Amino acid sequence: MIIFVLLLMSIVIPAYRDLSQPGAWEFWRERYVTASMTATVIADVDIDGSGRGRRALAINGKIGSASASWFRDRLNEARLSPGDAVLLSSQGGALDQAAIMGDVIRAQRLVTAVATADASGKLRAASCASACVLVYAGGETRYGIEGSRLGVHRFTTATQVSDPLAEAQRIQGMVLNYMTRMGVSSKIIEAMSQTSDIRWLSPKEALAMNLITRPAGRS
Repeated sequence: MIIFVLLLMSIVIPAYRDLSQPGAWEFWRERYVTASMTATVIADVDIDGSGRGRRALAINGKIGSASASWFRDRLNEARLSPGDAVLLSSQGGALDQAAIMGDVIRAQRLVTAVATADASGKLRAASCASACVLVYAGGETRYGIEGSRLGVHRFTTATQVSDPLAEAQRIQGMVLNYMTRMGVSSKIIEAMSQTSDIRWLSPKEALAMNLITRPAGRS
């Protein structure tokens, strides 16, 4: 009995310490209880109107603290090939997780679009804001879907820091570096810095920033 209690304590106490860390419980809940995002595999989607269908993974919801791991799992299950698509519909969420998701998309040479789709593959306009834009930027080709929206704003940290200005500069530098790697113009940082509220980019603005690389209706 004593051995059993000691063994239990050796498991429970470290687990308690891990969960007592800032954000740890949210990560645990996201990873093992219920994810904040949902995913649907669409067998045949015609994104550019060319008549060429492709397989797609449609993801929807808030980007949580464990969404990158969740996303990798869903991609493995979907078995997408280079040129297949990730469809996005999200209000944003965790910035670091979004950047990882974008890197995964680029590494697998997938394309992105802001849209939802029904089982037949018919696309519907959607919105992608805040951190979701980083996921979208990961696309090797980034399709503009008519009626869909891309929204940006100034990123801030959700936790207390000793030097807010230095933290804001760190975040801005990270986002700039990421967007540059993805081939997006630094002008997007200017657009983000202008407001803490969501600023919806016009298709013309998104094209000028090279955020959208393939406009709607262009094959």
